[in-house]
Amino acid sequence: MTEQRGHGKARHRRRKTALLAGVPLALAAAGAMAYGTAFGVFGEDARPKAAAAPAPDWADDTADGFASVHALGQKGTYGGRGGRTVTVRTLADLEKYATAREPYVIVVAATIAMNPKGKEIKVASDKTIVGAGASGQIVGGGFFLGQGVHNVIIRNLTIRDAYQGIWNDKEHDWDAIQMDGAHHVWIDHNDLRRMADGLIDSRKDTTYVTVSWNRLSDNNKTFGIGWTENTTANLTIHHNWFRETEQRNPSTDNVARAHLYNNYLQDDPGTGITSSYGNYARGRTRMVLENSYFQGVNNPVIKDGTAGLVQRGNVFARTSGRNESGGAAFDPKAYYTYRLDQASDVPALLKAGAGPRSSIGTTVSAGSAATAAQSTLTVAKDGSGRYTSVQKAVDAVPAGNTSRVVIRIAPGTYRETVKVPANKPHITFEGTGRSRKDTVIVEGHASGMTKPDGSGTYGTGGSATVAVEADDFQARNLTISNDFDEARHQHLNGHQAVALRTAADRIRLDALIISGDQDTLLLDTAGKDRTGRVYLTNSYVIGNTDFVFGRATAVIDKSVLTLKKRWNGTSAGYVTAPSTPAGRKGFLITRTTIDGDVAARSFFLGRPWHAGGDASLDPQTTIRDSVLGAAVKAAPWTDMGGFSWKNDRFAEYNNEGPGAGPAHGDRPHLTDAQAAAQETADWFGDWQPSGA
Repeated sequence: MTEQRGHGKARHRRRKTALLAGVPLALAAAGAMAYGTAFGVFGEDARPKAAAAPAPDWADDTADGFASVHALGQKGTYGGRGGRTVTVRTLADLEKYATAREPYVIVVAATIAMNPKGKEIKVASDKTIVGAGASGQIVGGGFFLGQGVHNVIIRNLTIRDAYQGIWNDKEHDWDAIQMDGAHHVWIDHNDLRRMADGLIDSRKDTTYVTVSWNRLSDNNKTFGIGWTENTTANLTIHHNWFRETEQRNPSTDNVARAHLYNNYLQDDPGTGITSSYGNYARGRTRMVLENSYFQGVNNPVIKDGTAGLVQRGNVFARTSGRNESGGAAFDPKAYYTYRLDQASDVPALLKAGAGPRSSIGTTVSAGSAATAAQSTLTVAKDGSGRYTSVQKAVDAVPAGNTSRVVIRIAPGTYRETVKVPANKPHITFEGTGRSRKDTVIVEGHASGMTKPDGSGTYGTGGSATVAVEADDFQARNLTISNDFDEARHQHLNGHQAVALRTAADRIRLDALIISGDQDTLLLDTAGKDRTGRVYLTNSYVIGNTDFVFGRATAVIDKSVLTLKKRWNGTSAGYVTAPSTPAGRKGFLITRTTIDGDVAARSFFLGRPWHAGGDASLDPQTTIRDSVLGAAVKAAPWTDMGGFSWKNDRFAEYNNEGPGAGPAHGDRPHLTDAQAAAQETADWFGDWQPSGA
């Protein structure tokens, strides 16, 4: 910040997640967070047309829900992570790698027709099969996971159109995804529709399964679970959109633990498909059904007399017929951590976020090599790329660019400052290493340092390693750092040292490490009267003094704010310092962990930055649905520069962990009604960043 603080500088810490977009899971343990990007290589026998390309930025994510539970000798579900990444565009290549004994991340980058129709590829263990943006489609068949197959992820695919024209088809057992005796499977962000039989069949004691963020539509027997006399299966089914599906939505037969939450079941009036029933607990099933939304569904919730079904927080709009509950179930939080979205928000949330989504680094649709060459620039320190520095690649982008240009940065340490000027929008920085740690942009300037040309000091904003002044910027899978050494420069007047500064609108940041000490991340706008919206997800931000600050409208989601000790080894600091203009949204930190290797009760969550003494500002930080470590003070907000935090907007909601605490005069909590108006969608208005 431009205001000098007497405290000097400090440090902070961590947390977990499930993917995407609105995914309601705060990681209880930061170590469970497994983001980063695995990038492809040419297989020794891969054809040039099937050459490997970058895996989506979320190809290394790990599952949530029951698929995350350690059991049966399997520690959660992570698919092919650690194996090679291959890109496939033919049925032969898809089948070759999906059935292989070795782990693979398989990126489907084309529409692949099953031959013969109805074919179900027999997937082997330790596989991630993920669509490349919207281009990954399987037509006329699907996947089969047999007895003992485990650790499989199927994501971001469209699987469709095995339907043979017979609505209640008894002849063609052609499913999109069938599992018979498998375990640890994650089915996520797919579009499943119009199959001859089921969209998903989980049978014969298949267990430790999570089904999340899928669109299931235009089908009769949609999602069946059971086909066994045993009661052993454990499934989590959350954030799925069932639309125009007649039955099995799902039907759960003899399931030991079925946890269904935040699903949207929609039956539109006047269509050719009418729902028979919605969620069904059969046999000895124990089901917990939470915060789901049922619209126009006949018999929305039904149970057998032998089943246990606990309902809470669901919404029923224009439903009719049976709506039942009763008996005992189980406590899902005894098995894994999760967080609920408000049921009233579920329709809008799933319409925006369910189904396949584009990776933010995707340059073009599959098969358009010429376009890719025109819109992708490569950077490598060793000269193997088109440019040897990131700034040179930015300089090569034409002013007034109207379409996305992806700057792919090879692993290495790039010691330089980078500026993306306002006249160069639609730029993406994409690290191409297997981890965000592999590609590092770093410099060590501080506010009080004199510029090399002697024209004065850098100032806070000018100290940034990376400065983004162009709208529609994106970055993923890399580290941005300011490594200014405070211990060696105690003589300087101005230790603010920014790693990343944004001063633009519609900024999307994913899978990053942003590291510094004081003033690490400056989320700003191009002017006090200008909008600047930022969505930061799946990332680590490290610092100690006001290390998230500025006047932008920003959401930090599913991330880790790491608290860091000061240069002299002491523990004391501040996480946020918003300088929000009146009438604007400030900082929303949600589903994030705030913690670090620092002393207990040594950090404030924030303080109001009235930049330049501007009394008209109305700083805002809301921290909700997050995990607060013991480092957080019991009275977590404090004054700054003569301005009281109590006159601005600082609040918490539904946090947990040793640093969380009940509401009191020095610790305001939002009411449920207030919290309903302080969610991610409320921050962004008409902008819908991918994954939000």
